[in-house]
Amino acid sequence: MRGKSDCFWLKALLSALGVVSVPGWAAETSTHWLDIESRIQYGYYTEDLHSLRNLTEALAANPAHDGLKSYYQGLLEYRLTLLAQAEAEKAANPEGKTPPPPKNDRTRNEARQRVERCVGYLDQALEAQSNFADALALQSACLGLLAELSTWRAPLASPKSVSEIHKALQWAPKNPRVLLLDAIAEYEHSKTPNADAEHACDYFRAVTAVFEQERAAVDVVPGWGAAEAYTWLGRCYLDTGDAVKARDALERALLIAPEFGRARRLLAAITSG
Repeated sequence: MRGKSDCFWLKALLSALGVVSVPGWAAETSTHWLDIESRIQYGYYTEDLHSLRNLTEALAANPAHDGLKSYYQGLLEYRLTLLAQAEAEKAANPEGKTPPPPKNDRTRNEARQRVERCVGYLDQALEAQSNFADALALQSACLGLLAELSTWRAPLASPKSVSEIHKALQWAPKNPRVLLLDAIAEYEHSKTPNADAEHACDYFRAVTAVFEQERAAVDVVPGWGAAEAYTWLGRCYLDTGDAVKARDALERALLIAPEFGRARRLLAAITSG
């Protein structure tokens, strides 16, 4: 689908030995936005839609006019989109027996509106800093979701999503969040998931290695993603039938974010079965 070499995951694995590049934000600015990031991530991990919706108002009222404000507004809308999408799927298919939700479903409409705002906020972040690879990769993810949620937007959103993640990888080939969002997109849109699963797990494992290197350094902004990387690695191992490796990856995710509901559910499925 993306036209990249099937061995890109190997390049990512090798790149884990390099230095992670991040935007050079001022220290006092970084501290403030890391606090905002922590609130967004905690609300996402605990699946607290109420607190996340309240946070959108707090961010809108923030007087800052920089790329990081717009970036975190985009990240917040991305998180709300994922939770709204999961809520819609659960409500429409509680036991795996009912059809997918209709396109005019209220929760699905909310997800579509959220992801459209995500794209818009990240446009603003990129206007403030044109080479902001984290923002470009996140916008790629939001465009991918928009293509899924809006049939009429898909013909433009889908190819733009692919183009943007390619550009983000060129700008920052060792940025763990860029690599993670690329790995997720590759995994979710694989045409032959069973055949590609082993390579996908190698890619996710490479991404976790890059995150570990970043975590060993000083705090960076943005800095999210390590718990998600291990959770995706755990899911990948589960899909290949390797429960032992899946459990190890999920336990690592929960060491980073003990409140991560998705990781907890995946781990519970292993320990109970």
